[in-house]
Amino acid sequence: MPEFEQTLGAGALISIAVGAVLLLLLLIIQFRVHAFVALILVSLLTAVAAGIPAANILTTMTNGFGSTLGGVALLVGLGAMLGRMLEISGGAQALADDLVARFGEKRAPMALGITSLIFGFPIFFDAGLVVMLPVVFTVARRLGGSLLLYGIPVATAFSVMHVFVPPHPGPVAAAELLGADAGLLILAGLAVAIPTWIVAGQMFGTWIGKRIILPVPDSFSAKDGKDARVTTAGATTDSARPPSPGLVVALLLLPLLLIFMNTGLDFARAQGWVSKDAAWFQLARTLGATPVALLISVLVASYVLGPMRGRTPIEVERILDSALGPVCSIILITGAGGMFGGVLRASGIGAALSDALSDIGLPVFVAGFLVATALRVAQGSATVALITAAGLIQPAVQAAGYQGLQLSAIVIALASGSVMLSHVNDSGFWLVGRFFNMDVKTTFKTWTVMQTLVGLIGFALAGLLFAIA
Repeated sequence: MPEFEQTLGAGALISIAVGAVLLLLLLIIQFRVHAFVALILVSLLTAVAAGIPAANILTTMTNGFGSTLGGVALLVGLGAMLGRMLEISGGAQALADDLVARFGEKRAPMALGITSLIFGFPIFFDAGLVVMLPVVFTVARRLGGSLLLYGIPVATAFSVMHVFVPPHPGPVAAAELLGADAGLLILAGLAVAIPTWIVAGQMFGTWIGKRIILPVPDSFSAKDGKDARVTTAGATTDSARPPSPGLVVALLLLPLLLIFMNTGLDFARAQGWVSKDAAWFQLARTLGATPVALLISVLVASYVLGPMRGRTPIEVERILDSALGPVCSIILITGAGGMFGGVLRASGIGAALSDALSDIGLPVFVAGFLVATALRVAQGSATVALITAAGLIQPAVQAAGYQGLQLSAIVIALASGSVMLSHVNDSGFWLVGRFFNMDVKTTFKTWTVMQTLVGLIGFALAGLLFAIA
């Protein structure tokens, strides 16, 4: 690939970046161009406008796309498979029922929220919400009170897990772009997600539930919630003989423990306790790598929830296959976002933006939060906002030499911005509003406020982590 030396000034490069982002938003919002196509087109036009030689453009784009997918596709795909096995098995229902019994009816919203936090590790927001809806509706009808008392803690739990904690695509892609450690990001993400859920989910849910009395939708009956377990694919889960809550928790903890093992091994190596050249160390590191940890967990779940529970290998294969379709779009959009970031880096636009941020003295994690917020408000997709913002600030992060917890804090700050001020261009806005039978005004008062609280609290906690790192 021919050598390329940028001759344009910082002002011109930043103008190109601003124009590229505005064009991206115009294509997605005004002309309804699919985000995947829009990102590829804008990446190509940005490369041309920035003066990257024609012989380098395609290589630059594919390198950015491939390097991002290399770290994201395996995690998202395997995480979706694990979640699908737990979903179809009836594990969410079993875990929810057990927690409600343990916490008692008065603490039912907390029990449902904790169930969603646990189950939200491998399952995406929309899939997790759909899985929990029959449980939420059943508990709300039986115990009475506004549906929001039970629905907001559940929706918030899936939201905070989806936005802050790997293996969900947003934090995974941002971590890949910025070089954050997956195990450390999981710990930092949980440290932010749990208190954020307590305030934005549990406390706000209780407050808004007492002020807006939202009945369970008339289309739902108690019998539906008790006997049917609706899934995102329209199938029914194994409600006759669901797995035990302990088994569900064990399957969810398995990949976490393997990934955390890597973080512990890295710490031991840094302290000089073990040799990085030891064969056992290398093997343990491989087993604790996030893709391998998820692969092991999928294999274990496939056997434990498959043949051991009477399912044939063909049925297990079909369940796993059904998990991949819904996430393909997310994976491709993530890769295209990495492509856009790669073009920004190769063209020198990222470096120019880094210099501009340095000149005004705005900390990187603050700038990243504001950029992600602006993108979120403008185009709706949290994933696109997070990945695009990560690509824009990546040169500044690399130039500053941030390491360890600081990198995780920056990822969390970007993730916080990516959920701010959800409104009508966000699919989650309509998903929650439709499921809870809310009009637009009520959805703004509930869902939008909750998402903004998640963003603000997450950003504040990210700043605390960044300061103490």
